[in-house]
Amino acid sequence: MIAHGQHATPATAADVPRRNWAGNVRYAARAFHRPTSTDELRRLVAGSTRIRAVGSGHSFNRIGDTDGDLVTLAGLPPVVEVDHERAQVTVSGAMRYGDLARHLHTQGYALANLASLPHISVAGAVATATHGSGQTHGNLATAVAGLEMVTAAGDLLRVDRESDAFAGMVVGLGALGLVTRVTLDVVPTFELRQYVSLDLDREALDEALGSAYSVSVFTDWRTPRLREVWRKQVADQPPPSADWLGTTAAAAPRHPVLGMPPENCTPQLGEPGPWHERLPHFKLGFTPSSGDELQSEYHLPRTAVADALAALDEVAHLIAPVLLVCELRTVAADELWLSPNHRRDSFVVHFTWIDDTAAVLPVVAAVEARLAPFAPRPHWGKVFVTDPAELADRYPRHADFAALLPRLDPTGKFRTDLLDRYFPR
Repeated sequence: MIAHGQHATPATAADVPRRNWAGNVRYAARAFHRPTSTDELRRLVAGSTRIRAVGSGHSFNRIGDTDGDLVTLAGLPPVVEVDHERAQVTVSGAMRYGDLARHLHTQGYALANLASLPHISVAGAVATATHGSGQTHGNLATAVAGLEMVTAAGDLLRVDRESDAFAGMVVGLGALGLVTRVTLDVVPTFELRQYVSLDLDREALDEALGSAYSVSVFTDWRTPRLREVWRKQVADQPPPSADWLGTTAAAAPRHPVLGMPPENCTPQLGEPGPWHERLPHFKLGFTPSSGDELQSEYHLPRTAVADALAALDEVAHLIAPVLLVCELRTVAADELWLSPNHRRDSFVVHFTWIDDTAAVLPVVAAVEARLAPFAPRPHWGKVFVTDPAELADRYPRHADFAALLPRLDPTGKFRTDLLDRYFPR
């Protein structure tokens, strides 16, 4: 155990983010820190009464906020250790997926899936069950084979798939400790081609979602038809026909958000390339999405596609005026306690809203009301207003996670207002 009362040197404003990525949350921390060693981090955690880690800041709510100490782990020594025998890689929790992917590719390896943005940190994405797309692929947390974290007492804890409650610790919402290292399963590297097709009929959506390695469908709720289908298919598969499912092939690169430059997006038009340059929608060195935005996302049963869209049609007149783009995709079921995909193959409805919280929140409430019959599970890091009792009912292991919290954090050192709302003490 590390002795109490010793703190890392507070960071300057340039070292630790003071706002989240979207700018809609200003962190309330009393002090900001950037430790440069694990021992320094352990002393900081042991001596703090309230503390949270900030990764890439890509949460759109206050799940990562604290009135205590906010710490970035980006100053810890970077780690990328490939275990060829086990087909795994151990990486720093603060590492961005885009940086990890490039390193893995040079060694002949890949991750089975990536999120739309390669800019996000490994530990933060895993903690909130962030995901890519593909009905046979789990979210990013399903690749986790091991975790190393600093616990509330300042101890260093290592767990793996054989550990008690591991399935409850992976999607941990930052509430169980500060994750310093993550071990991930890897696969042999592979190439993909990305095709964009325009104007899909809703009747063909189910077939489209299962038509390639990873599929995203974009719409704006201004017309019944679906505006674009982004298909990321294995490079040696035949290209889609020019009128695939009644669509028209895009003649030039596209951006999901109308008016944004397509140069920010990964290569399209069927040009082959490595997995990490096709699975994300956006390039690592460019501004992802629109930048000035809010996001909400709901995971529904995979079988609810048609009924869920019909329910949302009832509030399309509310959605469209505050929407930048809506993305529809799929994620495979898993066993992780707080994963929105827990034991349920999922149809995912993602909303990228304009940057106007007052205008967006009433629409979020209307969307949730229409989706309620399908027991939607919101993404933990995005904007939602779900009633705590309803959310608890939607997670069979909610009570188990609530019991795990005081075991690893008896004084509530890692808690936030949002965690207290959805996991009351």
